[in-house]
Amino acid sequence: MQQTGIAMSTMGAVTTKFTDLAFEDKLDRLAEVAVKVGLGLRAGQELIMSAPMEALPLVRLITEHAYKAGALLVTTFYADDPSTLARFAYAPDASFDYAPKWLQDGIAEGFRSGAARLAIAGANPALLAKEDPAKVARANVAASKAGKPAMELITRHEINWTIVAYATPAWAKLVFPNDPEDIAVAKLWDAIFVSSRIDADDPVVEWQQHGERLKKRVDLLNAKRFSALHFKGPGTDLTVGLADDHLWAGGGTTAGNGVYCQPNIPTEECFTTPHKDRVDGTVKASKPLSHQGTLIENIAVRFEGGKIVEATATAGEDVLNRLISTDDGARRLGEVALVPHSSPIAQSGVLFWNTLFDENAASHIALGQAYSTCLIGGEKMSAEELAKRGANASLIHVDWMIGSGAMDVDGIATDGTAEPLMRKGEWV
Repeated sequence: MQQTGIAMSTMGAVTTKFTDLAFEDKLDRLAEVAVKVGLGLRAGQELIMSAPMEALPLVRLITEHAYKAGALLVTTFYADDPSTLARFAYAPDASFDYAPKWLQDGIAEGFRSGAARLAIAGANPALLAKEDPAKVARANVAASKAGKPAMELITRHEINWTIVAYATPAWAKLVFPNDPEDIAVAKLWDAIFVSSRIDADDPVVEWQQHGERLKKRVDLLNAKRFSALHFKGPGTDLTVGLADDHLWAGGGTTAGNGVYCQPNIPTEECFTTPHKDRVDGTVKASKPLSHQGTLIENIAVRFEGGKIVEATATAGEDVLNRLISTDDGARRLGEVALVPHSSPIAQSGVLFWNTLFDENAASHIALGQAYSTCLIGGEKMSAEELAKRGANASLIHVDWMIGSGAMDVDGIATDGTAEPLMRKGEWV
């Protein structure tokens, strides 16, 4: 159960309820958790950060905590919504097939040289909803191709990295459309702080304990060695075969550089690598997907032999079909994750329109690139060896939510017998 936090005041002399703390103090807590828990930043490391322009207050606090932790240098790249829209309004057509590979190559080299990675989420989920879907898709493909070297280092967990969130006005108004902007932003911040466990007595200790709880569940799943999972719920009858020598993961992880980090804040999932050729049946999304500024609602797909052969959506269907046409691996799964319906994020009742949060409210699957670290010895395997064991390869990795309070999940043993794992969205 989530506790109502009691925190030391900035003077350290009296205790103060979390709800009574100044906003700047709450934000500072989030920054501290991002550096100490999310990144586990080591002295002498560089930090490469990306953020929306509106997140400057959090960027500055994270930068401060990073230097206190011994960071060599913090470099931040900012995204600006009006500038993004200006590209779609005025840029020549060739712009949408271009991305600065030189920049992404530099970032990848930074990672290879030991830099950590931190992303601040908070962009307007509907920013590109009114733009030409073809241009959006082309720009996304170009960006994915240019960023592949850097992304491969992240998906292989070669570096310590994390993601945290900042409540921007555009995002808040999408989540709470009936509230004035200031109220919507305040509500979204409350939800972010609670979901990110910043309201605990000691957030750093709370995250350590939360990680231990997730590890116990991961250890149980790894001991079972299931060959597949079967999902059964409204609109869903799906069998997801698991990759040969798969490993379950959840909570923190030790990156290839030896640093223990917490890649997502928040996180509630236990996840592993599916077999790219062993997924069959139908599945319906339980929550909308926000992808690169477009909202995709009521996704329903059918898999045969691991591949999506039918895909529909009531909104954003064109974007969905362009997404799964990115490359050969975009129609196959790279991740499957189990999340109980009783997670704090699900129980908040808030639809965040942001995958960082919504994926931790429900069991989910991800199209595209697999995590090599979710295979025994996978971080040392070649692309060919990973594919032989069933790991998918793609330019994309896009999570979408399928779990709910009506979802049942069974683990399927190698002899075909089924063992209940979840009933009505909860662990058995």
